Amino acid sequence: MSWLDIGDINDIPLRGARVIKTKVGCVALFRTAPDEVFATSDRCPHKGGPLNHGIVHGQSVTCPLHNWVFDLNTGQAQGADEGRIATYPVRVEDGRILIDTTKLAHRSAA
Repeated sequence: MSWLDIGDINDIPLRGARVIKTKVGCVALFRTAPDEVFATSDRCPHKGGPLNHGIVHGQSVTCPLHNWVFDLNTGQAQGADEGRIATYPVRVEDGRILIDTTKLAHRSAA
């Protein structure tokens, strides 16, 4: 894994989100607890809703357009037959957010 420092944890409000632009598109960073951060793709697969504008609750985010709920650990839509968002490894060290750049290096052909 190749870790990149992308900012201070306090740059993301508690139960809030921020977006970073990468080669694979926009990645949403969600802060669910004082020292807990998740990284996922920012677009809902249903209608393309910006997940960074969604409601963060527990370890989930609800899409602001049609209320699809995604598990931030797995990316799986809850209660939907299909639907998944990409997740990216992220960790917090000494108040800094680090993201693994391996999956962010290039866009998939699929």
